[in-house]
This record gives sequence, C-alpha cells and structure tokens, in this order.
Amino acid sequence: MGTAIFFSFMGSLIICMALIPALTASALRLQFVDIPRERHAHDAPIAKVGGIAFGAATFAAVLLWAPKDELILTSLLGGAVILLFGIWDDRIGLNHRMKFAGQILAAAIVVGLAGVRLTTVPFMDETILPLWIAAPITLLVIVGVTNAVNLADGLDGLAGGLSLISFAGIAYLAYQANETLLVLLMVSVLGGLLGFLRFNTYPAKIFMGDAGSQFLGHYLAMAAILLTDSARTTYSPLLALFIWGVPLLDTIGVMGQRLMEGRSPFVGDRNHIHHKLLAWGLSHGQAVTVIYLAHGVMVSCAYLLRWQSDGILLGAYLLCAATILFMFVRTPHRALPAFATAEPAHIATAGIDTSHIRIGTWALSGVQLIVPLYLITSVAMPKSIPWDTGIIGVVLLVTVVSSIVFGYGTAWVVRAGLYVGSTCLMFYSEISPRLSGIDLTTSINVGFVLLAGLVILSIRFAGQNRFQTTPLDYLVVLLAVVLPFLPEMTAGDVPVSLLAAKLIVLFFSFELLLHVYPSAATRLGWVSVWMLGGLVIRAWWL
Repeated sequence: MGTAIFFSFMGSLIICMALIPALTASALRLQFVDIPRERHAHDAPIAKVGGIAFGAATFAAVLLWAPKDELILTSLLGGAVILLFGIWDDRIGLNHRMKFAGQILAAAIVVGLAGVRLTTVPFMDETILPLWIAAPITLLVIVGVTNAVNLADGLDGLAGGLSLISFAGIAYLAYQANETLLVLLMVSVLGGLLGFLRFNTYPAKIFMGDAGSQFLGHYLAMAAILLTDSARTTYSPLLALFIWGVPLLDTIGVMGQRLMEGRSPFVGDRNHIHHKLLAWGLSHGQAVTVIYLAHGVMVSCAYLLRWQSDGILLGAYLLCAATILFMFVRTPHRALPAFATAEPAHIATAGIDTSHIRIGTWALSGVQLIVPLYLITSVAMPKSIPWDTGIIGVVLLVTVVSSIVFGYGTAWVVRAGLYVGSTCLMFYSEISPRLSGIDLTTSINVGFVLLAGLVILSIRFAGQNRFQTTPLDYLVVLLAVVLPFLPEMTAGDVPVSLLAAKLIVLFFSFELLLHVYPSAATRLGWVSVWMLGGLVIRAWWL
C-alpha cells in the first residue's frame, strides 16, 4: 500500500503537469478564458483550465493505483459531477441556481451511495443521528464548504495553497488512523494540485476556474467528514472545523458583513480577507503567505489536538476563529509599513556587496556540477528495476529525444523526463541498493544536504538573475524540513518522509538550473536521455 501511495502522488503530479500546456494552448479556442472584471486581481485574460488538469490527474492516479473500492469509485463519481458542472460554468456561466443544483447532486451521490455522513454530535459521543437528520445536514455542510473554497479563489495560488495544506493534514491524520483508502485519495489530489500550483502562483499563467475550486471544496468537505466519521476513526467531528480553517471563517465573515449591511449574501464584493490585506498595503505574495500561515496554524492545531476532548477543541477553535476574524475582518484599514511591497530591483540591490553575488555564482556552479553527476551515476544505484518501469522509461525517452531534436516544448518535456526518471531511480535505489555491502547512505544524505545548501545560497545571492520564489516555494521548503521529523511513513521499506525531502531538493535544483541558464533545458535533456536509457536497459536486460 505504501508503494501505491507514493506512485499515486507522483503519477498525479506528472499527469497534471503534462496536461496543463496542452489545455492552455486550447483554452482560447474552447473559450475557457477568464476575462478580468472589477473584483479580479489580474488585468489580462488568463486560461482557466487548471481544475480540468488536476481533476483529470486525480481520477487517473486513483484508477491506476487505488483499489476499486465502493468508496473510491463513488467519490470519483461525485467528483466527476462537480467537475463537469464547474466546466459548464466556466464555459458559459451558470446562474447560482444551476451551480447549487450541481453541488447538491454531487453531494447527494457521496452521501447516498458512499455513506459519507455526519453521524455524531460533539459532546454527545453516544448519540448517533438518524439518517433523516444526518443526510440533509451533511448535504448542507458539503455544499457550504464547496462554496467557501470557491469564494477563497481570489488571488493567484490562494485557494490551491489552502487546499494543499488541508489535504496534507487530512492525509497524515488518515495515515495515523490506518485509513489507507482516504490516504490514497488525498495524495492523488495533492499530486495534481502541486503540479497545478507551479503554474498558478503569482503571476499566474493559468487559473483553476470554478471547475477546480468546486472540485477542491467538494473533496475537502467529503474527506474531512470521512476522517471524523465515528465508524472509521476516533477523531472528534470538531477537527473538521480546523481543517476547513480560513476558507470557512472568511465565508462566515463576508456573509455576516453583507447581511449586516442589508445586502444579499450571494452578491460578490471586495471584502474578503485577501482584499483587506491588499488594501492594507501588502503585496500579492505577502497577502497569500500571511493567509497560508494562518491556515497552517489551524491545520496544525487539528494534528496537535487530535486526541483532546471536545471542550478543549471547541475552546481552541473559538480562540483561533476570534483571532483571525479580529485581525482580518474587524481591524480598520491602514497601511502596514512592515509589510510594504517589494522595491524595484535597481533600488533593492543598491549598496549590496558584490561578494554576495559571487557566492551565488559559486553556488550555482556547484548545483550545475552536482545535479548532472548525480543523475548520470544514479543509473547504477538500484540493484533491480521492475520491467513495467522500463515501459514508462521508453515512452519518456522517445518523447524527450523527439522534443530536443524538433524543439517542441523542450523545457516541459525535459522536466517530465527528469522528474519521473529521478523519482524511479531514487525510489528503487532505496528499496534495493546495488552496493548493499557498502554503506553509502550517509554519503548520499550528506550530498543532498550540501545540494540543499547550494540551492538556498543560489536563490539568496544570485543577483539580478535570481530565482523568483513564490508562496508555493515556501510551502514546499517547509514540507522538506518537516517531513523527516514526522513519525515514519513507509513505501515498502523506504521512509517516504526522507525520500520526499530528497526529491524536493532535487526538483528545486532542476527548476533553478532551468530558470537561470537558457541552455539548461537541452543539456539536462541529454542527461535525462542517459538516465532514462539506463533505466530501460536496467529494467529489461540487467
């Protein structure tokens, strides 16, 4: 099951990143384009196909690697319904009645067929709600959370990043509760979502559209309810409030404000948390980062307080909710000098010691040397590679060579080759090291620590050509730091946390080289050809 979890994540990630360029190229012709309006933060038309990409990637990963369980298949059916209604909305623009109809239908599928229901009441553990009460309450909650995530989709990377944090929290809590089906479903969503966010962080190249935001909201509601179902786990239903976190509180605050002002709660305005942060003077990235932090605190509370009583959980939630609503809703508008927007590059770099830039240059040279060296030598590391992995290697090998020769989509094709090839080789190196009689673990780990340090130095001191970090990058770096310290999660005999941290370092190295060096795509492409060719040979003949 651990292997299925690992490859569900990686498969969804890769499928999503492969679909996005093709969908983006067809967006204008298919009229899946977001035209800027008064309440929007962007000022140019942008393709809104991200939801289709990570939705399709989630379905593909689940069907390939998850058991064909009734819960899994029914959840896919509900997800497909909400995704199709969202696509319809993105294409022609549905009124709110049709949107609600689609949301209710999707919710009814998972409630009626999959048994996703709120059956217990906080403070009353022995009380089981009858079906005629539990079903409509669950429908209402799922529809409400779906719309909360939809309303949170107001800045580049915001709704996707908040959902990423929530799904990661659910996945880990489900893993600790031995709910492997829920873990598989969550990591499949996480992979596609992470692939999408690379294109969606500021300045966004694509949007998720209503298809994506409603899909995420639907799955977030359903997964949190499954996680706190007394028939499956011993977690309190109150944990779901922490997991829904900022999107739920933002919706409550905005709706309450509209009602207090005598306006319809369904008419949009610029009173969301992200709008207020921008009005205070924060930059786009700073506003998103602040909201990420607030949401991350709430999801962390779900983990830290998971075994506490309902009284403690409710008290902690009310404290978090009051703090966030006071900070973001009730505080008067004013500029915050400490969070002023970034200065222009020519001002920000004035007076900087050029030795810092030299440090960045040396660090980049180190990354440029270590990454190809590792990829070339990685072919010999695994003792054995399954034959079916060789099939994947052949497909990618032909694709990468064709892309280099004909010059079509080289950078993204090379990325696919690098990501998949390095993931497979690193995974199988951990499962069956070729040089089992020699302990190379320490040396390899030291090498990755060195590579991580060089990447950080390169980002920090690379001068005008520096790699532009985004809120997503902060999330990924935080993940790399936190994962090795979590209780061990394994794929076979491989600790997933340590493996994920190494892959994050390696993937950041790829992105850094591809960003800084114009010719890196071709050079790394030939390196990936060597790596993929070796993968094929090792799988079928050695």
